[in-house]
Amino acid sequence: MTMNLFDQFSTPCIFAIPLSTLATLLPTLLLTPSNRLITNRYVALQLWALTKFTKHLLSPLTQSGRTWAALLLTVMFFLTLTNLLGLLPYTFTPTTQLSLNMSLAVPLWLATVLIGLRCQTTTSLAHMLPTGTPTLLVPALIIIETISLMIRPLALGVRLTANLTAGHLLMSLISMATISLSHSLPTISSLTLVLLLLLTALEIAVAMIQAYVFVLLLSLYLQENT
Repeated sequence: MTMNLFDQFSTPCIFAIPLSTLATLLPTLLLTPSNRLITNRYVALQLWALTKFTKHLLSPLTQSGRTWAALLLTVMFFLTLTNLLGLLPYTFTPTTQLSLNMSLAVPLWLATVLIGLRCQTTTSLAHMLPTGTPTLLVPALIIIETISLMIRPLALGVRLTANLTAGHLLMSLISMATISLSHSLPTISSLTLVLLLLLTALEIAVAMIQAYVFVLLLSLYLQENT
């Protein structure tokens, strides 16, 4: 019987109950603030990461754009922890599902567009047509800019899904090769095991980078409209 590699991306169920909701809510349990007067190292590390990320992400934004700080930080930590938890054995990664990523990308992108149309209508519409465009190219450029604007949420969701899916598939293929070669060719199997460990380290970096890129692009869209 041939195993389908894409079965790992289907939502697991226990007693016919899908576990995708539990996997989505689990990262919020890891961000529970401490009510003690003296914080522990884990909470101190969270506060340090929050401060560094806030300064780096919100420095180019205007005062009105900085009101999005709490929302962007929440999305950043949710995606980071969800991606990292999905690398553990016998777990499920909700961010490999395009539906979840699009449900995050579309409302956030649409909010930035609506804020731009409400606060600075002329400037937002001026992005559709660069200055000094020849008259003959005006209709074509407006269509192209409109398509590029509408494709932004799709690019956000597909980028996150494709990168995580490709990494998980590659890790599955290499782990299957390591197990199948362990009896016949132990030397080659040990080399593939080293490759698997290096790939796991790379996937940990990819999990954090993709969450950062997702939020960074949202902040750039927000910067254009505030």
